[in-house]
Amino acid sequence: MSIKRNINYCQNNVPTMKTLKISAIALFAIALLLLVAGCTQPAGTPQGVPTTTVPQTQAGTEIDVLYSGFGTMPTLMASKQIDAYIAWQPYVEVAPMAGFGKVLSYSGDLPPDSKWKGHPCCVFVTTTGMEKENPDLVNAMTALMMLSTDYINTHQDESGAIVAEWLAGKSNFTYGNISVSSEQAMTRAIYTVNFTNTPTDTWQNGILQFMYAQRELGVLNGTLVNASDADAKAMLFDSAPYQNAKQMIQNNHIVTPPKATRQLGFGYLLSDHDTMLYVAVKKWQYFNDTYGIALKPRDSTQSRPEIADLIVNGQPVAEVKLISAEFGGPLMQLAATDSIQFSIVGNPPVIATVDKGNPVKIIMAANLEGSGVVVSADSPAHDWPSFFAWAKQRADAGKPLRIADPGKGSIQDILLKYSMKESNLSVKEVNS
Repeated sequence: MSIKRNINYCQNNVPTMKTLKISAIALFAIALLLLVAGCTQPAGTPQGVPTTTVPQTQAGTEIDVLYSGFGTMPTLMASKQIDAYIAWQPYVEVAPMAGFGKVLSYSGDLPPDSKWKGHPCCVFVTTTGMEKENPDLVNAMTALMMLSTDYINTHQDESGAIVAEWLAGKSNFTYGNISVSSEQAMTRAIYTVNFTNTPTDTWQNGILQFMYAQRELGVLNGTLVNASDADAKAMLFDSAPYQNAKQMIQNNHIVTPPKATRQLGFGYLLSDHDTMLYVAVKKWQYFNDTYGIALKPRDSTQSRPEIADLIVNGQPVAEVKLISAEFGGPLMQLAATDSIQFSIVGNPPVIATVDKGNPVKIIMAANLEGSGVVVSADSPAHDWPSFFAWAKQRADAGKPLRIADPGKGSIQDILLKYSMKESNLSVKEVNS
């Protein structure tokens, strides 16, 4: 079936409970890393969140970090068990809407001096085994994700409603006796994320900055520890499916792949960063009729479908199981055991799994930015200098700030530790 489309390909480019101290040397290296990130802020990012150079606090000032799932963070803050959290959307927008928190900073405005503008975030990944087994199917799935991304960028409000349905069945987000509209939260949140696919050199180099940070933190101890940039890129990236998909779209024809001989797995995160998957599934009829490719849910009545069929030119070519996770680590474990063959996930977990020699490849970008730091509504912090003054005051009083973080090695974890080191703050994990 013909593709009626004109894409702009020049888009801008539970919990663990151990106690540790983040080394000053490692965190200093991470802080330096921010200096090299330099794209542009996504259009539509809410205004009014100040950015500024961060003053130094007294060395040794401590904050406590509690690793928790994203879904629990608003509840923890509403019940005053934490003072702040760092999360991806829509959990950033939920806090001010519900009245228990306020946005201190979006991820593109994190210190030092907003050097994280346009930072790479989630990526579209496949296994090398899948590429060898059925390269045309990988190309087709890549094409569908690209088409879906284009749809998001031209139908943002509708896409936000689709995410609300996927995450909450269009019901309200509820935290104890506090409830906010999921659709309203997503309508606000989706404009803070830059959905893009193009795997440019600038984007690849941005991902390497996360690799450098993971080296300094001691997260990497395998194939990427001493790899040159060229070797690291060869291990991390394979843009051939993107280029093949781009060519098929330009030719107005998606090549029908051989039918898969087994059920395939597609891993994703419960976040609007994975909107391209949600839109592809929920708008399957549109993509089928317009482009000849669709990811059709077996049960269209489900808010969050579990099984879908990949259909190309009217032919079912694969049964796909859709598997969610709270953060990227579990998805990469599934990829390492060939339990999933595709995923949309933050880039640090991919880097960590490649370092271990697991056969996964980053095909293209999924989005840039899209996270933020939230502080309690009664916090005296309104910008980074006042946040760090608050942290010192609390530490001096023997009641360090408690910040919820999704997990070690996540993008949010690295961003948080960057900011903390920039003001001489030390980080300690706590149990509860």
